[in-house]
Amino acid sequence: MSGVKSIYSVNAVAQFAEITEAPLYYAVIHEFEFAVHMLRNAVWIVVTGRDKGKIIFRTAYAPDGLQLTHSEKKDGGIRLTLTADIGVFTIAVLFPEEGKPLLHYVVTFKAAQDCQVPYWPKDIVILPAEGMKEPEGEVYASQIGTRTGLVYAGVKAPAAGSFLYLQDLSSLSDYCELTKTSAGGTVSGEWPEFGFALPQTMAEKPLPGGRALVISDAWVSFSKYLPADQFDIAKQFLSHIGLIYLYLPKPAPEYQNYPDILSHTLHDIETCGKCWTVHDGYSYLNAYVGDFETPPEIMVQLAVLLPVLDYVRWSGEKVKFAELLRNNLVTFWNPELKTIVRWLPALQNKLDGSEDQKNPRVMDSWYLYHPLLNLSRMALDGDQEAATLFVESLEYAMKVARHFNYRWPVFYNMQTLEVIRGETAPGQGGEKDVAGIYAHVMLQAWELTKEQQYLDEARTAAATLRDMGFDMFYQANNTAFSAGAMLRLFKETRDDLYLNLAYLCIANLFKNVALWECKYGFGRHFPSFFALFPLNDGPYTAVYEEHEGFAAIHDFLKHAEGLELLPCIPLLLAEFIKYAVSRSVYYYPPMLPAEMISTETKTGHVDRKLWIALEDIHDGWEESGEVGQEVYGAGLAFGVLPRHCIRLKGQTFMIFIDYPVSGQRQEGNSLSFRVLGHQLLTCNMHVINTGNDSPPALKVSAGDKNIAADNDGKYVLNGDQQVMITW
Repeated sequence: MSGVKSIYSVNAVAQFAEITEAPLYYAVIHEFEFAVHMLRNAVWIVVTGRDKGKIIFRTAYAPDGLQLTHSEKKDGGIRLTLTADIGVFTIAVLFPEEGKPLLHYVVTFKAAQDCQVPYWPKDIVILPAEGMKEPEGEVYASQIGTRTGLVYAGVKAPAAGSFLYLQDLSSLSDYCELTKTSAGGTVSGEWPEFGFALPQTMAEKPLPGGRALVISDAWVSFSKYLPADQFDIAKQFLSHIGLIYLYLPKPAPEYQNYPDILSHTLHDIETCGKCWTVHDGYSYLNAYVGDFETPPEIMVQLAVLLPVLDYVRWSGEKVKFAELLRNNLVTFWNPELKTIVRWLPALQNKLDGSEDQKNPRVMDSWYLYHPLLNLSRMALDGDQEAATLFVESLEYAMKVARHFNYRWPVFYNMQTLEVIRGETAPGQGGEKDVAGIYAHVMLQAWELTKEQQYLDEARTAAATLRDMGFDMFYQANNTAFSAGAMLRLFKETRDDLYLNLAYLCIANLFKNVALWECKYGFGRHFPSFFALFPLNDGPYTAVYEEHEGFAAIHDFLKHAEGLELLPCIPLLLAEFIKYAVSRSVYYYPPMLPAEMISTETKTGHVDRKLWIALEDIHDGWEESGEVGQEVYGAGLAFGVLPRHCIRLKGQTFMIFIDYPVSGQRQEGNSLSFRVLGHQLLTCNMHVINTGNDSPPALKVSAGDKNIAADNDGKYVLNGDQQVMITW
């Protein structure tokens, strides 16, 4: 709680203390009062709770004062036009769903002349109640970098409740394009003054006069209940996001030809020598294209091998390099420590110590368990060599967990367990979500061996996640794996603690997505809606963490079938998958213009012709690919195609659906399956021709409703329904 207000907030409080005029608009919705007031230099939306506490939202703002020229009550809200010396404002105040306390307001500004915006005040202020010195509350989350432009807060006094404010930054793209500013970091602040502020303009890029631009497009969801604990904080966060998401404008996802993309990737991995290191008769994938200085890593081999094995099982085709990767895994065994290790022991002398982890004995905490998780999957699919490596590494894996009391540092010495770096940043703790991926590994061990000790270990590790709260997220894929592990523990034990922990993990994920489309600068060339960021403070999105998050969420939804979850969970998770399927192909350099790809990289180099993904996609004003071209992200297409494309026996066409589905069953010339997700939202189904002749005419139905294709041959299906296709 800051307690220090800006001069703009002090001025607003003073003006409201003197207010006598009736509001321009007034409504009561679900125990909340909504009023629109015009004061000397701003128009405010005032939201009053049950206990007369007030949250005020600044819309139009002009230092020299405003004059109302038009007012019209329309669509259950109000529309205003105001003039000032600086220009003309239009405001729309709307309530998208009758009876629900969901506020939407849009502000457009047309400057009278070219001008600078050196500062803009935050647009949310909490007013103290009469006779109360200061309001009390807490900001649970706010925008970091270019993630969703949100503030999520709880009001403790004078009223009780929570609200989530979401600025649709997509609408700010014209402003950002014309002023060459970023929408990153625009929604922030501290209690009791926070929210959105326009990015400051630069002298050489003023706000142009005579052009109407959206300068605010805000959605606010209110609850009269104050979260009681971290689990309530997470569940209310997800419910607020889910409600707003239903109404938030969303881009239309594009169909991507994954069979062709996979063919390109397969060719490039098999033929490009810059992707491989050969040593002592074994072939290893490099982490980055052209990176021959860094020794091979086991994580890299498995990160590509696992989705390739998914593809092999789905297609029935052989992939030549899959066996090369499978054969090299044993060379990462350390007989002294009795575990697999990160760096290839035979080449670890190449490590130069330039970073903490580039030392032979130093382990990044999550790097121990991630390869074990992938080995466990191979083991459960019947791979005996993988099972041996996995099971024989478990004793060391548990030794490390117990030594650190299930609270892992960032780096440690594998031999002595000395902590090399304890925290991600001072006071922030270590890799908090490692307890979740460790629990996942232990559950896999329990499923493989049926030994009770592994289930006990999973439960012990899971219990520590209670202490991590809304800041559990260290790395996206690990937090996503953690969610799945908690759900599996809930199904096994029916202990609500684990279901609440699953919600907590998912809330941490959604705190680190971008629910907006960057359409300025280079952002015009790649879709970014619903992008997932790899680290809690990472400045870019990354292909590998997004793809693994995608796979983990698929697994979560599979385990969630038949369970009664918060309705927002299947809704949001299925939508993330839909947009990931459409968006992820823009990590491939051939999909991007040359000018947005960095000519300098941290590791290796970028070959624009290769269908191997860039690691990093940045804000619209920054070049991408600065980290490198990520060979360990090459599993992308191999992971997507088996999960979203249904092969049909005896047919020369396939069915592609951008939502997750389950229960696929073909009987002769019919196919049935269940679309996951939520009935209120839709996904897209496409027919992929695999032969020379045109596919047959399809009859698609859901229940008693027939579904016709649109002009592009696309079928639109609602989530959470059974679908039947005949031909």
